[in-house]
Amino acid sequence: MKRLRGCFKGCLTVIFILVVVTLAWQYWPVFVDIPEGGPIADSWIDYGNDRGGMRYSPLEQVNKENVKGLKIAWEYHTGDVSDGRGDIPSTTAFESTPLLVEGILYVVTPFNCVIALDPETGAEQWIYDPKVDIKGGHYANQLTTRGVSWWQDKQDDTNQRIFIATNDARLIAIDAQSGKPCEDFGKAGTVDLNEGAGEQRWKGEYQVTSPAAIVGDTVVVGSAVSDNDRVTAPSGVVRAFHARTGEQRWAWDLRPPNADPPPEMLSDQGFMLGTPNVWAPMTADEERDMVFVPTGNPSPDYYGGLRNGADFYGSSVVALKGSTGEIIWHFQTVHHDLWDFDVPCQPTLMDLEHNGETIPVVIQATKMGMLFTLHRETGEPIFEVEERPVPQSTVPGEMTSPTQPFPVKPPPLVPHTLGPDDAWGVLGSDTTACREMLEAYHFEGIYTPPQLNKTTLMYPGNGGGSNWGGIAVDPKRQIVVANTLNLPFTVMLVPGEDVPRLRKEQPEKEIAQQAGTPYGMIRHRLLSPLELPCNPPPWGTLAGVDMRTGEIAWQVPLGTVRDIAPVPIPWKLGVPNLGGPLATASGLIFIGAAMDDYLRAFDTDTGEELWKGRLPAGGQATPMTYRLREDSKQFVVIAAGGHGRAGTTLGDSVVAFAIPGN
Repeated sequence: MKRLRGCFKGCLTVIFILVVVTLAWQYWPVFVDIPEGGPIADSWIDYGNDRGGMRYSPLEQVNKENVKGLKIAWEYHTGDVSDGRGDIPSTTAFESTPLLVEGILYVVTPFNCVIALDPETGAEQWIYDPKVDIKGGHYANQLTTRGVSWWQDKQDDTNQRIFIATNDARLIAIDAQSGKPCEDFGKAGTVDLNEGAGEQRWKGEYQVTSPAAIVGDTVVVGSAVSDNDRVTAPSGVVRAFHARTGEQRWAWDLRPPNADPPPEMLSDQGFMLGTPNVWAPMTADEERDMVFVPTGNPSPDYYGGLRNGADFYGSSVVALKGSTGEIIWHFQTVHHDLWDFDVPCQPTLMDLEHNGETIPVVIQATKMGMLFTLHRETGEPIFEVEERPVPQSTVPGEMTSPTQPFPVKPPPLVPHTLGPDDAWGVLGSDTTACREMLEAYHFEGIYTPPQLNKTTLMYPGNGGGSNWGGIAVDPKRQIVVANTLNLPFTVMLVPGEDVPRLRKEQPEKEIAQQAGTPYGMIRHRLLSPLELPCNPPPWGTLAGVDMRTGEIAWQVPLGTVRDIAPVPIPWKLGVPNLGGPLATASGLIFIGAAMDDYLRAFDTDTGEELWKGRLPAGGQATPMTYRLREDSKQFVVIAAGGHGRAGTTLGDSVVAFAIPGN
């Protein structure tokens, strides 16, 4: 009995120790120091927090010392997800960045449902469903939206509205407190953006995927139009509406100056068809009554011989007067774009400390991995931009620009050259296959134009460089943080009559008609036989750029192959990514984006990865953060629902992280 009691006592001791260790491991963050006091940030009023899109928060409670203590505080499931294989033909991408206004967290789902949540518990308060026809349409840009917009009436501060621009191209105003449509806006709360845009060949050819810009009492909205289908694609017109009534205030038709298009190139409201569109988020400077517009390129992407100057405003940053739509200035980042290098993300405003002055600038990230820094009021480059000679087209009917603009500073964030000696593979045979392809494909460097019946390498590819995630700015440190992807693509022009046959023969490739032109196009990622990129890693990076000097301060791989490799090995190669960064005053950068399912925190000063938290699905969205009161925690929130086209884990979660404890 004594031996038994001793054994029993010993067993209990071991069990007790194991329990204590387990609890300590699980709840260790309880003992992490959480600083008292500090700034309060009880609102996040716009897609990029401020109207200028800096994606910066003054919060310091979560800092470099305690960030490892972050744990999931709450999780909310929207229920809106599709892999495109059921009765919903389009896949979803949960790209939303929530807003926080007066104690309500607003989230919008890929089906355009607006959900109001308690920001500290995730408890649902109300849902507004605009009843988008998700089963009857095939949405060219997936079912997605990047956020909603908030407006407060300056004549009556109790009149607050949430604006949602939908996949089926409606602009809807809902009451910010009740979630009910504002009956005095448009027709029972809705303005139909399809009217005047031009005839659509299918439901979903014309949609809106980014939040509207707010400048004063004006709501400005663009559109996303299907690429490469036809010359007479719907118009890319940008329109502005009165926030109270829904009355149209102005419309900017992106036709070139002094153009006189024939009737067949006009919509029923007189807007030119096939112009560049504005699918990425816009930015507002309300004090200066300015809206900064990032434009795409005319349709189709890869043959421009019939544009007749329609790309005058293509692939540009355009500054408009917010109240009238008048053009103040425009700056073109790519001339006669033949690479789908449209400006993909929100122009970002900051006050730049440069040569002893503080200069109001707009910084534009691009798919080429280049950052253009322009004076906000004039559009003049702050860092010199050189026009350099580039390769020319041999395609009959095409006329390429002899030069393209290159900023001298900052240097490109992605490589611009790729040759056979750079071929990469896990196995020797993989490397050999990549080398043979790189030897066979036509490539003279960045801006090599597409060829007829010959495969051309595009590097960077049309995914970027930067994409819609854009950049974050730490104004105190004068650092811009940008995530980039680094994937080569190939493109080839083919006779238009060959397109139906080629689609049957090569179903794994993207093949488009480009109707109205002599040529169709074939576009594909450059992958090895093992389905890995043929260029050497990293395939995704995060960079910090010192804007005082225009130099890259640091650049590190972003993400691992854990969730894309056959075996879940956390090999930190740096992987493709979609989504954007968030900067905080405590010197942290938060970002999901990568194709593994994590939210990460990096040191703003060095680029060192300090923490990562597992997500229930892909974090292809931009996070935001808030702290409501002096006695409350700082939360970091991200939409974790994956990205159908990118192939990340699909889901429907909104996840909030905080440090447990008081």
